[in-house]
Amino acid sequence: MAGFRHVRDDLVHEGWVIRLYTSTFEAPDGTEFQRDVVRHPGAVSVVPLREDGTVVLVRQYRAAVDAMVLEIPAGKRDVAGEPPEVTAGRELAEEVGLTAGRLELLSTFHNSIGFSDELSHVFLAQDLTEVPTDRQGVEEAYLEVLEMPLDEAVAMVRAGGITDAKTVIGLLSAHARAGA
Repeated sequence: MAGFRHVRDDLVHEGWVIRLYTSTFEAPDGTEFQRDVVRHPGAVSVVPLREDGTVVLVRQYRAAVDAMVLEIPAGKRDVAGEPPEVTAGRELAEEVGLTAGRLELLSTFHNSIGFSDELSHVFLAQDLTEVPTDRQGVEEAYLEVLEMPLDEAVAMVRAGGITDAKTVIGLLSAHARAGA
């Protein structure tokens, strides 16, 4: 870490999903400094891609931006020790009622590394089969499932119509993987 050292974390707030800390660090010259750090359990997201090139998306309410947002199915890694691909399969079934015959990791990324340790895994789901949904929480109860050609979804990303980071990364990665 080039001489930097994590000294301690002081809990400021423990919420439903995250914990906020004032964290103290030491610089290479011995100077101590503090940063606000959000600790998050991590997340998964899935690009469900049908054989005809159609992608399955959800439109759901997101309180942080007070808006309905178009995105790929996703969820937090809230089951201790569960592998990311298992969480991804569970979220895919819960939100959009699909299971994947093939699940491939497209990317792993930090969502907002300047203040959060949240690590996200985005998967490509193919060979899709329908199963019953099991939506969790009030936002999911009202989500809308939409399908559109992957090319159209990518065009929406490029035009600024889709701005959610995991969705942008997932759709562009799936598009590149498809060789389009």
